[in-house]
Amino acid sequence: MMRQIGPVELVPDRPGADESLRVCVHPGPSCCTSKMEDSYMAAVRSETQQKIRSYSFELKYLIAGQTKAFRETFESLVSFTSNLTSTLFDSAYSALASDCRPLVFQLFSDIKRHVSGSSNSTLDNTVRQFYNNLFPLVYRRLLNPGIGRMPPKPYSSPSANHDDCLRMTRQDVSPFGPHPRLLVRSLSRALAVGRALSRLLALAGEVVNAAEKATMSRECGRGLVRMQYCSHCRGMTTLRPCTGLCVNVMRGCLVAVSELGAPWGSLVVLLQRLAATLATSSNHNSLELALLAVRNQVNDAILHAQLHGPRITATVEKVCGPQAAGPKTQTANPATAHLSFLSTFPSVTSEGSNETSPPSAGPAARQRLQLQSRRSFVLKGSRGDKSRSLKKLSREFEGSIQRYRWFFSELPEMLCESEMEVEQHTCWTGQDVVESYAGRVVGSSFKAQKENPELTVRNTDPVLKGAKQRLEQLTQELLVDLGWASKSRGKVEEEEGGSAQMERGSGDDCDDEDGCEASGVENGDASSGRSAGTKELAPARRPVPPHHLPPPQVVRGSAHRSCIEPLTLATMLLVLLSPWQHR
Repeated sequence: MMRQIGPVELVPDRPGADESLRVCVHPGPSCCTSKMEDSYMAAVRSETQQKIRSYSFELKYLIAGQTKAFRETFESLVSFTSNLTSTLFDSAYSALASDCRPLVFQLFSDIKRHVSGSSNSTLDNTVRQFYNNLFPLVYRRLLNPGIGRMPPKPYSSPSANHDDCLRMTRQDVSPFGPHPRLLVRSLSRALAVGRALSRLLALAGEVVNAAEKATMSRECGRGLVRMQYCSHCRGMTTLRPCTGLCVNVMRGCLVAVSELGAPWGSLVVLLQRLAATLATSSNHNSLELALLAVRNQVNDAILHAQLHGPRITATVEKVCGPQAAGPKTQTANPATAHLSFLSTFPSVTSEGSNETSPPSAGPAARQRLQLQSRRSFVLKGSRGDKSRSLKKLSREFEGSIQRYRWFFSELPEMLCESEMEVEQHTCWTGQDVVESYAGRVVGSSFKAQKENPELTVRNTDPVLKGAKQRLEQLTQELLVDLGWASKSRGKVEEEEGGSAQMERGSGDDCDDEDGCEASGVENGDASSGRSAGTKELAPARRPVPPHHLPPPQVVRGSAHRSCIEPLTLATMLLVLLSPWQHR
């Protein structure tokens, strides 16, 4: 199908010699003029960029759609668990409910920003700030209800200064025991995969947009005109360019895009692994379960403070000084105020939080607390809940993104395939009609393009060069953060006795008793994603925690060394008595 490139008036009435031609130079008569060459130059650049956009449309649509779907799913989970945690204070800690609601909202807002990758704040800072602000409320309302309510923040008073002291010394006083640290550990382990996925999807979208807007040099434009339109100047409007010519020209024009191939392939492999981890996550690294458990972990922290109320109060009075009693909000016995509410709400103990009640708690109270600490809420998901949709979404994305692993490496060839739709016995070499292309087809790397016979490649697009560096840096950074690679590129992470590296990777925390596969890598994952630039790493096995270790086994027969068997005693008696029988 013919298309109009420029004004018809530019086409000469009859072939002639035009010495001003710069690209389609021919010793014989020509149907082109220098102004037509300029029109061809503008048209061929626009056409090539349009073809790139058409080929990348599906990839761009996939990335944008998955980014939106993951974001909405994460936000829905965070919103649900935020409301769930707020109901804890409404039902069990009514004295704290109104003041704790903003703290809970801020906590989950920071978690949402962290998962989306838009915040540089760590989860450690987020959780620390939450418990720092929670401590004065718990200290005044639950541990020492006679002190009264907190004054408004703008109002400066000795009470406000005392609350500031409580916030600053919370970590030293440790009123909530190990629970803040356990919350940070569980959230960091579970949210790391979601945060990495969000950051990679955002960068992937930026890279595709940059590739669509790649600038084409003047030398590239000349090569494209010579390939597509110089045959028109000879009156051969239906003749197609030779495949070798097209590949050389497209690789030369898109050398910066082709350079994205290796780091882009590594990014796709990592996206597949992250999606597989979300789709097959175990209880130890499930994003949904970690968010749902925040309510119980906060409750355990408050329980710990109430169980150790006298000790906490004594420590606070030493550090911050005694606080004068204000208007009372309720009447309670100070000696037992820290245990007053325990019959109203069952608790879920967090991992590793085996606490004993203080001496002030009587045997009956200790027994009741121990029973309550073993009780838990069973949170059953509905058929249409977001946890199911997250797994399904991750599984579908894992299969979809795999098709685009070599997209940028193969883009020049894909553009040439559209030019070779019709089989023909002759083709255009840029200068003449031949049966086959005799030139050398060079590789797509920048080094190989120095030998390109069709055009001279001097440098690459600086925008795409920066995109390549960001791809390499972020991919390696996330592999290290997740514990799937060492800081030295391509080297397997060595286990040198440190458990910190184990805690970083959310996808590789999976004990054998959970019945899950390591880091979400399924049977076909090993063959579906390994690039030359990034070595796929089998995640290190997580050591079994002490509370998961089986009870010591008693080996039968081991007691023989410490006692004499009855059979042995009988034999000895027979030997001793045998002489007396003969007599």
